[in-house]
Amino acid sequence: MNYFKHDTALVDSNSTIGDNTKIWHFTHIRENVIIGSNVTIGQNVYIDEGVVIGDNSKIQNNVSIYKGVDIGRNVFIGPSVVFTNDLFPKVDGWDEARIVKTSVEDYVSIGANSTIICGVKLMKNCLIGAGSVVTKDVSVGKLAYGNPARTIRDI
Repeated sequence: MNYFKHDTALVDSNSTIGDNTKIWHFTHIRENVIIGSNVTIGQNVYIDEGVVIGDNSKIQNNVSIYKGVDIGRNVFIGPSVVFTNDLFPKVDGWDEARIVKTSVEDYVSIGANSTIICGVKLMKNCLIGAGSVVTKDVSVGKLAYGNPARTIRDI
């Protein structure tokens, strides 16, 4: 094991954690997750089954990343960001077929308290302002924020 895991963190079976990754307090990493090298995962983070996170990414405290999300390299995810995976959630009738995939490309930054609605693509080097609700794709190198998030300008 060439990574740090705090004693209170849970890492389920068949997950792959890269070298020099740090997993902090009360985090739960589900089965079959792939996390790259040099990743920092803050406290109280939930990473669902099958999620992929690229090298050199930083995930701040209280983030929820649900099944169907792929995160690239060098991605910053601010505190309390939530990724969804079901466009029409309801308590009964859950089925894995309801999962809608979300893609976060390399060098993306997502500000604190943002919600990323499933099915969107956050393209390389885009920036999501704090508190945004992202319902549509954000193009390469664009700044988007608001509720719903709108593209404001190039960065």
